[in-house]
Amino acid sequence: MYAVVQTGGKQYRITAGSIIEVEKLEGTAGSNISINDVLALSGGSKIILGSPMVAGATVTAQIIAQGKGDKVIIFKKKRRHNYRRKNGHRQMITTLHITDISYQGTSLVSKPAREIKAAATTAVAAPAAKKAEATKPAAKKEMSIKKPAAKKAPAKKVPAKKSAS
Repeated sequence: MYAVVQTGGKQYRITAGSIIEVEKLEGTAGSNISINDVLALSGGSKIILGSPMVAGATVTAQIIAQGKGDKVIIFKKKRRHNYRRKNGHRQMITTLHITDISYQGTSLVSKPAREIKAAATTAVAAPAAKKAEATKPAAKKEMSIKKPAAKKAPAKKVPAKKSAS
């Protein structure tokens, strides 16, 4: 059983229990939302297509986390004119856990909602943080004032051997 939904101008093929990242939706972590823009439903051999939306179909999802996506670099250049512009952008995203797909008030397939903890919100952002740490140069150690080392006594000179020639 799967459904095709539209949110944020993009289309997603989802099943109950799947986790997707979509453009920012209003809500806090742990709250439930319903998506009414269902384009298609599939239940094994039967497929229901909407024109453009399937009437009476809804998808219920639980918000796992709100965060930012990966950084996208925008670089513009005009050759031979010394024109270069570098800009970056991080899109706000919402991570959803699909809990229920229903058609005309009856649940076709459902999965239990997840327990949302404070650690769960950082677990979603952890892969992006690890990637960022890998690209950053190592942090400089704090400079501490060191006393100059005591001077060593000069080494004793050993007289060179004279060759018998």
